Amino acid sequence: MTTFTTGQVEALLGLPASTLRFWEKEVPFLAPRKDVFGRRVYSVSDLCILSRLKYLAFRKGLGLKYACKALEMELCSADPSLRAQIMELKSNLYALAAESAAIHNALDSEPFASMNPVSPSFTDPVNVGNSVNGGL
Repeated sequence: MTTFTTGQVEALLGLPASTLRFWEKEVPFLAPRKDVFGRRVYSVSDLCILSRLKYLAFRKGLGLKYACKALEMELCSADPSLRAQIMELKSNLYALAAESAAIHNALDSEPFASMNPVSPSFTDPVNVGNSVNGGL
């Protein structure tokens, strides 16, 4: 399981340790565990929560109290039909990416390469019969 120290979280999210400690006290569903030495250890899910709180509080201008409520609503009211739509869109995108890659590979394949006018097998009808020395 991947874990992060307070210093790593500070660097990743741009939040000072004092803010992390304050948010830990104010946000009930944010509870990083502590290691045997008593240092906070943040999980990936803790980072996701912190990142979303930062976005809602600072970018959206909600402040911590309302950002916390908004995040709580997001976490509790995950609509299953919305999740199904997102999964369908993801699978369609993956299918399109695979199709695009197949088309790209087909265009780079050998049959199309022989149509290159720079290739040695290409015969220029204008210069047929001209020698390398330019004689006619």
